[in-house]
Amino acid sequence: MAPEVLKRKYGPEVDVWSAGVILYILLCGVPPFWAETEQGVAQAIIRSVVDFKREPWPRVSEPAKDLVRQMLDPNPATRLTAEQVLEHPWLHDSKKMPDIPLGDTVRARLQQFAAMNKLKKKALRVIAEHLSVEEAADIKDMFDKMDVNKNGKLTFEDFKAGIRKFGNQMPDSDIKMLMDAADVDKNGTLDYAEFVAVSIHVRKIGNDEHIQKAFSYFDQNKSGYIEIEELREALVDELDGNDDDIINGIIRDVDTDKDGKISHDEFAAMMKAGTDWRKASRQYSRQRFSNLSLKLQKDGSISDENQIDCS
Repeated sequence: MAPEVLKRKYGPEVDVWSAGVILYILLCGVPPFWAETEQGVAQAIIRSVVDFKREPWPRVSEPAKDLVRQMLDPNPATRLTAEQVLEHPWLHDSKKMPDIPLGDTVRARLQQFAAMNKLKKKALRVIAEHLSVEEAADIKDMFDKMDVNKNGKLTFEDFKAGIRKFGNQMPDSDIKMLMDAADVDKNGTLDYAEFVAVSIHVRKIGNDEHIQKAFSYFDQNKSGYIEIEELREALVDELDGNDDDIINGIIRDVDTDKDGKISHDEFAAMMKAGTDWRKASRQYSRQRFSNLSLKLQKDGSISDENQIDCS
């Protein structure tokens, strides 16, 4: 999410920013702007301080860092265009450069990120299995109405038309992003199970009762915590080989009080975190974001000529 998205006034330059974020992750294994809360993430994005000091950045080539730096320029007017990105020396001369191994640190971080995604998806599947009769019937009815060919599959056009029919004016790009995230088997369509998961996300069906049921699925010994062995057992089909580092990494990221296990509150926070960037955009583009802007100006993070328009 580019800084100008938070201001709710943006153009195609945001795509270069997003690609820059992805490139940063591919090169080091973690996002460039991160925090435990949506407010913290928004703050980090506005500050736009890109860390090239932590591992493995000291071993990454200068042309690669230069490209990332220019793609993550907080000023859309001076950010590289897509054409300039493709002409950058790091990409333009890539065939002349020697292949460099990804590195254990980056690989472990990416595997951990994928595992966290699988943990959330598994929890969503558990929630789907515990929907009330009314909730399940409502979703099934919606799926049947979208499934115009009656083949049990929704194409992108089916999904888009259905969303429009039910009164949601979400942009095509957001619908595509939502569908891609829900399309677990990557066959280009949504089956009913995948549609249930995306419905839970979009319609916020995952209430506290559902989250409790998902938590109980992982908390096999009913201790009130998800422990390392329980997490390993629950994800045994999702992970390959010796995954102790990945499991420990998930525990470390979710376990905010650092007691070595995941409480219900920590699990609920994980399930709810980062699921509604539009809410963050609306929230911070109004009064709270105005206050944040003033605070950052006092801190020297935003100069007078780059003040945020909160209108």
